[in-house]
Amino acid sequence: MLRSLASIALAAGAGYGVARTVMVLRGALPGSARLERPNHRGDTVTLLEGPAYAAGALAGIAAGTDGRVAAAAATATSCAAVLGAVDDLADRGDSKGFRGHLRALSEGRVTTGLLKVAGIGAAGLGASAILLTGGRPPAARASGAVAGAADVLVSGALIAGSANLVNLLDLRPGRALKAGYLAILASGGGLRPAPLVAAAAGAGAAVLPDDLAGRSMLGDCGANALGALLGVHAVLSRTPRSRAVLLAGIVAATAASERISFTRVIESTPVLRELDALGR
Repeated sequence: MLRSLASIALAAGAGYGVARTVMVLRGALPGSARLERPNHRGDTVTLLEGPAYAAGALAGIAAGTDGRVAAAAATATSCAAVLGAVDDLADRGDSKGFRGHLRALSEGRVTTGLLKVAGIGAAGLGASAILLTGGRPPAARASGAVAGAADVLVSGALIAGSANLVNLLDLRPGRALKAGYLAILASGGGLRPAPLVAAAAGAGAAVLPDDLAGRSMLGDCGANALGALLGVHAVLSRTPRSRAVLLAGIVAATAASERISFTRVIESTPVLRELDALGR
């Protein structure tokens, strides 16, 4: 018990410390001007919050976990962050959403967003295989192999889908981070996966003040990293059936986002509107 609590504290502390250090030094870091973008109000903000969050989360993972949990979480989080950063730097502003990426592909163009989706999907699959099979093929018996392979596929899709869904929420100050904290509060799962959410929460606490103040935003790098880490935690803390149900919900929400504005829904729902505005 004490060792588990120490791991949780180490994960949260390392996550906060590293992320906060990057945020404090952001003006002195080389290339920081390339990460300046206009937000929804037209104000200039920095996307360096994303790399800061990802670095903090990875530091928390390293400090609080080991073995397969560390390998899977680091794989999913780092790949999601790097691919998100590539998309942030490309910043062409076109071909948004799955339909936009597919439309571009039909025109002979491969967008960085489509590459990101494919890459995070592969990373999610790799992370789920590490967690559920230790990198080895599923059980030798035919029935066990089929069930095991299906669980790996569902869990990999859950990690990738979570990364994408959190990114869809990063449209207003603090929104994606608040969604992450709500997911953490609802997650449960016991002590084994707890350092993962401690790393996510610690890094989030370090960047949240600047995000809420409209000085910075997660961008694809940070939002994808946060979502991927939460996805790994969900794989660890839920049963195969509940993972499948959660994946179905994520797919439904993602599909709905192609036609429905999350911002419009939030602003027209009093409770969500108040929560969304909290702290700004």
